[in-house]
Amino acid sequence: MNLLELQQRLGARVRSTIEEKFVSFPPVQGEIPPRTELGDVAFPVAFEVAKRLKQEKGERANPRAIAEALKAALEAEAGVARVEVAGAGYLNVFYDRAQSLQHLVDSSDAPAALPQDDASEKSKVIVEHTNINPNKAAHIGHLRNGVLGDTFVRVLRATGATVEVQNYIDNTGVQVADVVVGFMHIEHMALEDVRRLDESLTPERPFDYYCWDLYAQVGLFYRRGDAEGKEDPELLKLRSDTLHAIEAGDNPTAELADYIATRIVECHLKTMGRLGIRYDVLPRESEILSLRFWDRAFGRLKETGAIRFETEGRNANCWVMPADSHTGTDEHDADKIIVRSNGTVTYAGKDIAYQLWKLGELGLDFYYKPFQQYVDGHVVWVTTSQPPTDEAMVANQPPKFGGGSIVYNVIDSRQSYTQDIVQRGVQAVVPGLAREPSVHLSYEMVALSPAASEELGFELSAEDRARPHIEMSGRKGLGVKVDDLIDRLEANALNEVDTRHAELSPEEKFETARTIATGALRYFLLKWTRNSLIAFDFKEALSFEGETGPYCQYAAVRANSIFRKLDDDTLARARAFAKGLAGSEPDAEAVRQIFAGEGGDELWSLLTQAARLEETTAQVAAQAEPAYLAKYTFQLAKAFNLFYHRHRIIAEENETRRVVLINIADLVRRQLTAALATLGISVPERM
Repeated sequence: MNLLELQQRLGARVRSTIEEKFVSFPPVQGEIPPRTELGDVAFPVAFEVAKRLKQEKGERANPRAIAEALKAALEAEAGVARVEVAGAGYLNVFYDRAQSLQHLVDSSDAPAALPQDDASEKSKVIVEHTNINPNKAAHIGHLRNGVLGDTFVRVLRATGATVEVQNYIDNTGVQVADVVVGFMHIEHMALEDVRRLDESLTPERPFDYYCWDLYAQVGLFYRRGDAEGKEDPELLKLRSDTLHAIEAGDNPTAELADYIATRIVECHLKTMGRLGIRYDVLPRESEILSLRFWDRAFGRLKETGAIRFETEGRNANCWVMPADSHTGTDEHDADKIIVRSNGTVTYAGKDIAYQLWKLGELGLDFYYKPFQQYVDGHVVWVTTSQPPTDEAMVANQPPKFGGGSIVYNVIDSRQSYTQDIVQRGVQAVVPGLAREPSVHLSYEMVALSPAASEELGFELSAEDRARPHIEMSGRKGLGVKVDDLIDRLEANALNEVDTRHAELSPEEKFETARTIATGALRYFLLKWTRNSLIAFDFKEALSFEGETGPYCQYAAVRANSIFRKLDDDTLARARAFAKGLAGSEPDAEAVRQIFAGEGGDELWSLLTQAARLEETTAQVAAQAEPAYLAKYTFQLAKAFNLFYHRHRIIAEENETRRVVLINIADLVRRQLTAALATLGISVPERM
């Protein structure tokens, strides 16, 4: 039994006692006191009980007297050392520290709850993240989406949830169309020309990098010859015509678009794989159109009156969704359009169909084929419009995708209005559907610190250097490619590793640097709450001091170093001693004395802090805020480093104290390693 389970059991006992002695009462949640000397969990419920007694029964009661009655019930519970009534009626519970140590050592051996791949689809959670337009290399803003989504998936799985990871591929959108325009009308290339180009490119400038530069050229192409930088309507017609051809399919333009998008997605998956980010299925926008997902959703939107056809005004000949909260801005006008006047479907329209499928409310499904296989055998599937052949069905049976009980959509905050339109469209089609099943996990943008911008080769003015951050623009080609960022972090980390561990082989140095760089980047993107704008800085991210990934990794490396010096028998005896405390009162009393003696509160505080990983993970899952787990991990690493400096663990002469220190250090290293793993961060062997 861990401390969260004990806290929940005590809360249940408080509630049952209240209902037995006083009045009906809702479930009781304990609170963690700010300081160890105030107890391990507090229940300030006596005041609410007194209030309810007066309201429901007309009885006056002293909250302190109510607390005294609850105290007696709690003191009879296993694992409780004592209960104090403080102030006017606060219940402060102190755990039996010897019993707690035993339970925590026992529970640390229990296997983690693992999700089942074939669980009931209605108990499944779907997390959609990354969603990079397949038109160019991924940049750091995309990376925040992927890291947030991937970490949230890890959090949910750590709580035992079955999670399906989706990466939506907008392969028929404007951005892909622009790259097609670039190849066809700037480079004057057809599909075979692009294939040959792709095969000739070097690793230093792969296909997604080439398209990055071409995409920026297209923006200039549309404004060609205009001194004020306005887009030429005639040239923009190329985009419109290309979009129509892509959506229609079965033509050379659509085939070129498919090749470009597929190759870019392959590049994106390789990039994200460098940070341990993986997916289960890649739903593509092209199939939403070709398999008539949109037609089904469009028909139901019209039937319910959720959208209407505009005959005049700026949205004439468009299908729009009336919005009570509409502000009248051009930006929001564009967002509420579902079908443009030229007949093409907007992102919001196609996303309504997609959301209905994800929730199992559309009545249609995709066909699937394998897209990629990871080294451990896990297959990433991609949607297709073609039914599989008999041979393919035998060789490749896809899991059941979609139809989740709740869907989390990781999309930046600039899309909040559009997401609201999508949500209201889904509700209009399925009136009985509550709002909760579809959740928008929004986040703010990522910029660069001026120092990071210059390190990456951007020329800055004196005014730019004085700014807190430098914004990026993919359409202008101003941005940081994720692979460039990771390469630079790995190079910087390798310099540090080379200085500290010159004796390592080149392979060991690189692997250590890779692990440190990955941890630094992921932690930096996760430590900020989702509504915080991030200004990325290399020096800050890679620092071994302060709230950084390397600092947390270093604490885990230190913890592991202790156990490399201990022989297996010593650790086994220490764990056996802790597990046997329930059967040996003299040993249990000796442990209580250790915790009651000098520095005992500090030891107990570290032990309980480590024990609250499961509680913290549950909180992160409930509030969809991975920053809380990052903060917990840093605080645990900080507390362990203090413990490491203050206590002689291996050389401790007092046998009881030694086994207590060993068990605390062992629990902390396990929990710290688990917390880092949930953040997607590995622990290197040395730093």
